[in-house]
Amino acid sequence: MAPRTARSLTSLAPLAVLALAVALRIASPPGLEHLQLLTFDAFQRLHPRAYQDLPVKVVDLDEESLERLGQWPWPRTQVAELIRKLDELGAAVIALDIVFAEPDRTSPSRLVRLWTEMPVGSPLREAAETLPDHDAVLAEAMREAAVVTGFTLTVEPRPRLPAAKAGWSYAGDDPKLFARAFAGAVTTLPELEAAADGNGHFTLLREHDGIVRRVPVVLRLGDQLYPSLSAEAVRVAQGASAYAVKSSGASSETSFGAHTGMTHVKIGRVVVPVTADGFQWLHYTGPAPARVLPAWRVMEGEVGREALEGTIVLVGTSASGLKDLRATPLNPEEAGILIHAQAAEQMLSGEALVRPDWAPGAELLYLIALGLALILLLPRVGALWCALIALVTAAAAFGTSWYAFTRLHWLLDPVYPSLAVLLIYLVSSLLSYVRAESERREIRSAFGRYLSPALVERLADSPDRLALGGEIRPMTVLFADIRDFTTIAEQLDARELTRFMNRFFTPMTAVILEQGGTIDKYMGDCIMAFWNAPLDDPDHARHACRAALAMGGALARRNAELRDAGTALGREPIVIRLGIGVNTGECCVGNLGSDQRFDYSVIGDHVNLASRLEGRSKTYGVGIVIGEETRTQAPELAALELDVIRVKGKTAPARVFALLGDEALAGGDAFTALVGRHARMLAAYRSQAWEEARAALERARASGAARFGLAALYELYETRIARYAASSPGAGWDGVFTASEK
Repeated sequence: MAPRTARSLTSLAPLAVLALAVALRIASPPGLEHLQLLTFDAFQRLHPRAYQDLPVKVVDLDEESLERLGQWPWPRTQVAELIRKLDELGAAVIALDIVFAEPDRTSPSRLVRLWTEMPVGSPLREAAETLPDHDAVLAEAMREAAVVTGFTLTVEPRPRLPAAKAGWSYAGDDPKLFARAFAGAVTTLPELEAAADGNGHFTLLREHDGIVRRVPVVLRLGDQLYPSLSAEAVRVAQGASAYAVKSSGASSETSFGAHTGMTHVKIGRVVVPVTADGFQWLHYTGPAPARVLPAWRVMEGEVGREALEGTIVLVGTSASGLKDLRATPLNPEEAGILIHAQAAEQMLSGEALVRPDWAPGAELLYLIALGLALILLLPRVGALWCALIALVTAAAAFGTSWYAFTRLHWLLDPVYPSLAVLLIYLVSSLLSYVRAESERREIRSAFGRYLSPALVERLADSPDRLALGGEIRPMTVLFADIRDFTTIAEQLDARELTRFMNRFFTPMTAVILEQGGTIDKYMGDCIMAFWNAPLDDPDHARHACRAALAMGGALARRNAELRDAGTALGREPIVIRLGIGVNTGECCVGNLGSDQRFDYSVIGDHVNLASRLEGRSKTYGVGIVIGEETRTQAPELAALELDVIRVKGKTAPARVFALLGDEALAGGDAFTALVGRHARMLAAYRSQAWEEARAALERARASGAARFGLAALYELYETRIARYAASSPGAGWDGVFTASEK
């Protein structure tokens, strides 16, 4: 991947992920909603609603009641007896989670029709037909008590509509626009509905995973709104006659002109917060035995008035055979009647769960703010700090959601925004890693030919240390050239010469790289290298000098190999002599060249001087010539002043030195003595004291010419002294030698 492409992906891909996450949050597909609901389920399991002894009780037609009192369905007279007993015990309202859709077959008048063998005029038939109808008995019991009948809504059309017992009013948008619509209903018999004070649906709608989390307070059939059984029980218990619905557009409801749905349903003095389509979130309790009374205990008189007086009584069944079991966040098999009871409890207590209408916007804002923050911060502060920021903010989101749930009964989703931010972080981190690896590959490719592997890895790990395009910095430059290369080349054919040069360059390159140098280029028989770029090297002059000395050692080993090879072949061996120039100063270094091709290289006056010093090594007869600044920065090495020269192409004179060895040599008595005698020779020479200079030269030659390889140097000075003694350079002579050759 190209670096520019990697940089573009690093910037754009996280933004694309953020945009996708925002779009999904706005669209709210089923999978996303399911994730949200699972989060709310987890909150409920961790913190269920504490049961309060509210005036809501369930009279349960449980398994034991059916064993004691008979299988279901009971005769309507038996149901009537249960209603009368509950009324006598002071129940404020009796809500039946039962639909009496057909006439009671056990009524005497209906039973006799099944006695086909009995004569029409039989006294028994005539007596049976005079007995009260069971449905009439039940209707009479309902008229004497406060009763709410029930029905269930269906998606299939049916001929009869449920009886509407209460009026409806609304503020804002018409709630019919938002209520869930059904096509038909299975209703209770008209005479029973007429005898009741209320009529409510007990339809429970599962989520797509089969769990009941919300119950519909308001549903629509045709153009008519119908309340739930629990809402109707609360209304009748208060003696209220109507429901008041507040929707978007109502006073104090901020909707910005949008038709967002219902917000509250007022039932007498009770205000029930609802979702946009009229559902009530349930905050379930754990098992609460105090909420339930078995029907057999009521029928057998084991329940006192204090247990039911003034309470809303819901009559239903938990018997598994009657198939009125539903899954809830806390219980995979909860009786439907208990769900209705909990809905009524929450209406009375006011502790209903609420998904605030501003919650989606707040979650979206959290997602956008944190996502953008990570996208902006990751390239600047790094993955570790961004991971810490993401974890802290995610923990804060979960903490805020938990506090809102436990203290305020609000449902705020911390999971999806946090997961989306995590995905943004992972994508950003991955692309940053890919970009970094791309830059590392680029650096390895660009500098693998110039630097040691260790330095290349250091540079790849810290690419910010590389300033591309050129910069001025202090550097040390080395030139190394084979002397009399033409003579050597004449002895070899093309293949032999190539092999010869490769075997020469390989050890020389290894020495330079070991000392942290950068190979600039190979020019024929010459090597150019530099130090202190692209990586900082405070000891660049010292490292360059050590490389030059080590190259001399490598050259000696290579000459030994050539000598052995020549002896084996019975011919005169090739001897390589090397001239090295080293200079230190400010240079321009960077990617230099054209748009089509460039190299990482160095230019400047100090580079040119290093090249000139390499050329002067032959003049002075020494292997290594270094500049004055190089000598200043590596004072512990054994170096001897050669001259003050003015090289070709430069007007300013330069003091040059011969590098002869390392610290061990510099600290020896012989070298120390040579330095003193040599300095006296140069002082006499520059003061034009020719005889004194000649005498000092002989003393210096005697102490170091052979041992330190300075014979050619002292021959040079001997020639100069003789010439100047014969023809004085004049009083204005400054001791500077001007070189006419490179």
